[in-house]
Amino acid sequence: MQVFYTIADYCFIVLHSFIVIFNLFGWIWARFRRWNLALLLLTGFSWFGLGYFYGWGYCPLTDWHFSVLQKLGRAPLETSYISYMLNRLLYLKLDEKLFDKATFFCFLAALLTSVILNIRDLRIKDKR
Repeated sequence: MQVFYTIADYCFIVLHSFIVIFNLFGWIWARFRRWNLALLLLTGFSWFGLGYFYGWGYCPLTDWHFSVLQKLGRAPLETSYISYMLNRLLYLKLDEKLFDKATFFCFLAALLTSVILNIRDLRIKDKR
C-alpha cells in the first residue's frame, strides 16, 4: 500500500501544481481562457462555497493529498497547500498567514484578469 500512497503523493504534487499554475496564468493564452475562468470559478466555489461548511479556503485536493501524506507518516505541519509546497519543494518556511493573503490576492488578480479578457474576447467575437 505504501507504493500506492507514494505514487498518489507525486500525482497530487503534479496535479495540484498544474492547477495552481493554470489558475494564475491560463488567461494568457486565448484558446484556454474559458477553461481558465471555469477552473478559477471552481476554485472559488471550493474555497468559499465548500469552505462555508469545511473551513474557509477548503480544497478537496489538499484534503485528499494531506490524507495520503498522513498514511505515509509525513503529515504536513502546514494548513495551507501553497505553504506546504513552498516548504517541500523550495525549503521555504515563512508565515502561513502571509502565504494565505498572497494566495488570495493572486487568485483575485487572476480571476479579474480572466473575466476581463473573456468578456473582451466575447465582444470581439460578436463584432465579427
